[in-house]
Amino acid sequence: MNTRLFFRSILILAFLLVASTSMAQKFAILSDIHVTPGNANEGKLKEAVVEINASDVDAVIVSGDLTNEGSDEQLLNVRSILDGITKPLYVIPGNHENNWSQSACKTFNDLWGDDRFVFTLGKLVVIGMNCGPFMKMGDGHIKQEDLIWLDKTLSEIVKPGMKVLSINHYPLLSDLDNCDDYVRILHKYPLITHVNGHWHRWRQYETEGISGLMVRSLDMGNGDYGYTIMDIDLDHSWIHVYNKTIGQPFDSTIGHPNNIFYAYRINTDDYYILACSRTFNPAVPDGFKVEKVYADNASIFTRLGIDKDNIYFGNSLGYLRVIDKKKAKLKWEYKTESMLFARPAVVDDVVILPTGDKRLVWLNKKNGKVLNEVQAQGPYVADGVIANGVLYQGGFKTFQAWDVKGKKLLWEYNDINNYCQAEPFVGKNDIIFGAWDTKLRSLDRKTGALNWSWDNGKSNNLFSPGNVVPAVTGDRVVIVAPDRYATALERTTGKQLWRHHDNAVKVRESLGLSEDGKRAYAKTMDGTVVAMDTQSDDYHQLWDTDCGYGYEHAPCIVLEKDGFIYAGSRRGMLAVLDAATGKLLFNYKMGSSEVNGFDVDPTTGDIYCSLIEGTIWRISRR
Repeated sequence: MNTRLFFRSILILAFLLVASTSMAQKFAILSDIHVTPGNANEGKLKEAVVEINASDVDAVIVSGDLTNEGSDEQLLNVRSILDGITKPLYVIPGNHENNWSQSACKTFNDLWGDDRFVFTLGKLVVIGMNCGPFMKMGDGHIKQEDLIWLDKTLSEIVKPGMKVLSINHYPLLSDLDNCDDYVRILHKYPLITHVNGHWHRWRQYETEGISGLMVRSLDMGNGDYGYTIMDIDLDHSWIHVYNKTIGQPFDSTIGHPNNIFYAYRINTDDYYILACSRTFNPAVPDGFKVEKVYADNASIFTRLGIDKDNIYFGNSLGYLRVIDKKKAKLKWEYKTESMLFARPAVVDDVVILPTGDKRLVWLNKKNGKVLNEVQAQGPYVADGVIANGVLYQGGFKTFQAWDVKGKKLLWEYNDINNYCQAEPFVGKNDIIFGAWDTKLRSLDRKTGALNWSWDNGKSNNLFSPGNVVPAVTGDRVVIVAPDRYATALERTTGKQLWRHHDNAVKVRESLGLSEDGKRAYAKTMDGTVVAMDTQSDDYHQLWDTDCGYGYEHAPCIVLEKDGFIYAGSRRGMLAVLDAATGKLLFNYKMGSSEVNGFDVDPTTGDIYCSLIEGTIWRISRR
């Protein structure tokens, strides 16, 4: 007899022996439902709601990717359907709610109250939380405050004899940049399994001794629509996981074709704390110094504002924080009502904060006193630029010019169909920026009138040059975008000069310009930096250097300063290259999460960067 079938038969027999006496907790799990108004998934979700209401499940869990673009319209639509569920309902977002959210991730919390949950059923504690990535391409990430909450909550709730079920959108694999930190906390508690979606497939896996289970999406292709039923029997240490096809009768018999996917024993061994951090730090060569100067208690998604005395940043708790550069101590903070994604703009005696709660706020640089605030149509997630007393700021469906001292709007361009995200280029007479509506635009700097707009011919917003800082020099504009093309345009007319796509050089959103303007640097999805000639009439690659990143997609800018190139990765790796030759001088691992960007100290020339995990680093020449 086949060994696998033998053990399966034993498993089935064991289940049948205990089924009549066990008290199990039963869940319906909906994952990756991807509903947009009018699509096929919308109708199938409505059918699933009717089935679930008629079932005997104790609770319903939705483990992320409710929508495709996370727009308010899509979230409100799916909320109206899920409101029809009569069972206790627990919902967390997925990457499609976080990455392209027109509300800077605020609408989800407004609709469902929070992006994390915890509840108990008998001796079972079920806990789930958001894992991003937040408002830009990146790996999954558990916010620092959520890691703190996870440990604190489980330490208070879990009593002897209780077990824990963990829920997330991402698996406990390399998809999560701070998976090690997450696993280290989960190992402190009697975790029976971790359940996730995201991969749109069934899979059982193990990470550092923790069993993980990927569950199906609503639509598995070829007309296969369904969801997951999970039975957890703590009395007999069993988990049974079933595929439920929408419209077909549910049969809980283990051997029923296409019904049972997993049945396995819960690990009853003692749990342990595992030191699973990874390190990679060769010595920094003479002439450079890399040092961590601050660690926050929340995640940081913004680049840094810097002046003579202070560092300014926003965090995932909605705080603008001001840190003394010399003492590395908090000077003051200002609380908003949403996560912050835009870099604070600093000039003279004020700091201007673009907020996720739809405001532009002027604050006194010394004490944080509010001097002025204006309401906006949508959240600000773009980095603004101050030039000659004017703030040039992208917003939601708008681009604005503000008189900094007068605190008044000078002009506004409103013909944009989505949000702006990256820092704009501000020239003597023009402003050039992208938005998530497929367009790259050039505006007249004095009036805001449109000079030209360009798109790549694709209607999908997700291919937009929405999060790339244009490299502009002389009469050329160079961009890279998620369509993996490098493109050069004529600066005055927007005429396309060349477009280059190469599977061996997969550019995305990470771009920079040499100090002399003759080279544009792009970081590729294979972890290399390529130098492109900005003066050539055709694509001309000068050199390419493997930075040792491996697979890479962080939209972190590439910076050249004093003849050296600085590039950051999705996993906290700094690479420093020689600008003339492209030679890799050294790597330094600052952390495990994405580098948000580089900013130069205007007084010392030092380079600062923030990592999503909540740390701030200084790179200086010694």
